[in-house]
Amino acid sequence: MAGAFLPSAELTASGRPVLKPGEIECSLLSTVDLLSEDTPSFPQLKSGVVILTTHRLLWIPPENISYANTCCFIPLSSLQNILSAKKSIKSMFQSPRIRFQVAATPQGVVAENGASRSLVITLVVRGKTDPDSFLGKFWDAWRARAWVATGSGLGDGEGSSSGSGSLAVRMPVVGLAGILRKEQEMWESTDKSLQDAFQDLNALMSKAQEMVTLAEKMRSKLLSGSNNQASGAEDEEMGTKEMQDWLLSVGIVSPVTKESAGALYHQQLSRQLADFIKIPLERAGGMINLIDVYCLFNRARGTELISPDDLLRACSLWEKFDVPVMLRKFDSGVMVIQSKSHSDEEIFARITSLVMKPEALTNGISAGDASRTLGVAPAVAKEYLLAAEVKGLLCRDVSPDGFRFYINLFPELNQEDIHMVKDHSRYSTWMDKGSFIQVTLSSR
Repeated sequence: MAGAFLPSAELTASGRPVLKPGEIECSLLSTVDLLSEDTPSFPQLKSGVVILTTHRLLWIPPENISYANTCCFIPLSSLQNILSAKKSIKSMFQSPRIRFQVAATPQGVVAENGASRSLVITLVVRGKTDPDSFLGKFWDAWRARAWVATGSGLGDGEGSSSGSGSLAVRMPVVGLAGILRKEQEMWESTDKSLQDAFQDLNALMSKAQEMVTLAEKMRSKLLSGSNNQASGAEDEEMGTKEMQDWLLSVGIVSPVTKESAGALYHQQLSRQLADFIKIPLERAGGMINLIDVYCLFNRARGTELISPDDLLRACSLWEKFDVPVMLRKFDSGVMVIQSKSHSDEEIFARITSLVMKPEALTNGISAGDASRTLGVAPAVAKEYLLAAEVKGLLCRDVSPDGFRFYINLFPELNQEDIHMVKDHSRYSTWMDKGSFIQVTLSSR
């Protein structure tokens, strides 16, 4: 429907737009209609969310309509003019409207190149937001022409061979010396950018975008290097891995803020958090403590920090969205974020395997033992052990040294004769391994 007139945009699994390199969100409006009053054939898009970035004007439909998966956008480079609002008595009693003129093909398709006519598009703001503030940011984004600078930057990145050719005329890159000289120039440029950025706080803020771009380039280089580069010495691997983990979590290019999202701040923050937490969840085995998520997410947001209340509220909104993660609260009050595909039965199977080892049959296991086996925090491991106890898999022993958990042998007792146990049961395994341990200790 809208794809016949407007280009489509890609969305993440949580419904957030996938931004282009160097693209940053500027403002957001909720419950907005997008239409063209002068072109009857143009589709009328109702009650969507409009997101203004430095490159595009995106329209995301609500989730409760048939074309909910269709997201379209208008490139700011196709804008020809932003029309001033018409002041009349009628306008005082109707929803605020933002009208602008874009380049289009003879068929009415919005296009940057080959446009032969103009098309007037209207945004009808029906939500309780500030259209005047949005209009001001709309003007600023169009006048800034950030897509021009980004386009030239992308051209430099994609056409590196042509750039190298022009550099070769001035300074030929020959052999190992030429490669080293080129690397030296790159690191000198990087060092100069870092020194300029850290002179004072104002300089740091003014250099923020440049630092994000630099971090993105280093992140891409590390990711490509990890796939193509052979493993080196062990100490170099550890140093590279530490630097790689740090750079891969350097930051979110365009964090959601109260200024840009307005009334939809917590909703958009919830969606962005769902996208961000996907990779850390995979590394942590499907579950992360909420405190760890708070630290990771704030570190990625840089100077746009959020409060614990904002994080908790964003997580609680996942129940309303179709996202692959969820907030879980244990009986003790410990809260974690886990993937919906995460299975407790798999965790219980690993705990049972751990507690059936010969040493664990004699001395039991602690939360620390389970933490090392499961790869989770000790507090979360303790919750799993208590859940396994409730399920009847473990028994607990409380002593001055803390909690120790053992395999539960009570189900192995014969209900008709409590002095008899079932053949080929866990009790038999426990007796065999326990006797083996006693013999081993006595032989020493």
